[in-house]
Amino acid sequence: MHKGFLKLAFLLSAASVLLGAFAAHGLKKIISEQSLATFETGVRYQFYHAFALIIAAVLYKEFKSKSTIWACRFFVTGIILFSGSLYALALLPSNFSVIGAITPFGGTCFILGWIMLFFTVKFSSKKLEIK
Repeated sequence: MHKGFLKLAFLLSAASVLLGAFAAHGLKKIISEQSLATFETGVRYQFYHAFALIIAAVLYKEFKSKSTIWACRFFVTGIILFSGSLYALALLPSNFSVIGAITPFGGTCFILGWIMLFFTVKFSSKKLEIK
């Protein structure tokens, strides 16, 4: 396993819980429902991809390849770009809506992360066995 990415995944997961609680208990009182929904989407995708990062970091033990490392990098970058831009869109004044142009780049990073995991397994010489 890749200990550095695994530790980062645990911190990102904890941050997801904190941000979700913040949204549910504090933000809903001060931002619109639409902005709250945007923020919650960021939290949800951060959580999904923190788990994806855990999977990739654990897979690294079995599949020590560049594609596994790239999957981890893409998941982290995706969280920063996708979720981060949604948090900014929800919290900043509407004249900062240009930040929304960043969101698709984060989504693309998520997709590339999953594709890198596919390549990790597809092109590995190791045989996968279920015991």
